Amino acid sequence: MSLTVALASVLLAQSPAALATDVPTHDTVDVAYQDLSAGRAEEALRKLEANGAARSSDPATLINLAAAYAATGRSDKALLAYRAAIDSQDRYDLQLADGSWVDSRDAARMAMQKMLRSTAQASR
Repeated sequence: MSLTVALASVLLAQSPAALATDVPTHDTVDVAYQDLSAGRAEEALRKLEANGAARSSDPATLINLAAAYAATGRSDKALLAYRAAIDSQDRYDLQLADGSWVDSRDAARMAMQKMLRSTAQASR
């Protein structure tokens, strides 16, 4: 009992920085959401490419990279980025524009399917 109290006291006495983990928080990654949601796909694409998004394993970064490619007519590169997001070892829930939450792999699959449908309709 006293060991538990002592351990709890030590943990509570730690500063928040000392309790931080080495896992990066995705809230600090600039995934160009503002640019994409404002319709500035070229600007988003420049920002993402400059930050090495194509080499990222972060699903949100890869999905937004794919969306920027798709919005600028680069469907082949968009498919590669969507597939990289689906295959990424990283996986977490993402909040969509409508406020719903979905697994990052499912979000990538849904976005890829939407792009493929719109590409198929445009080629008719």
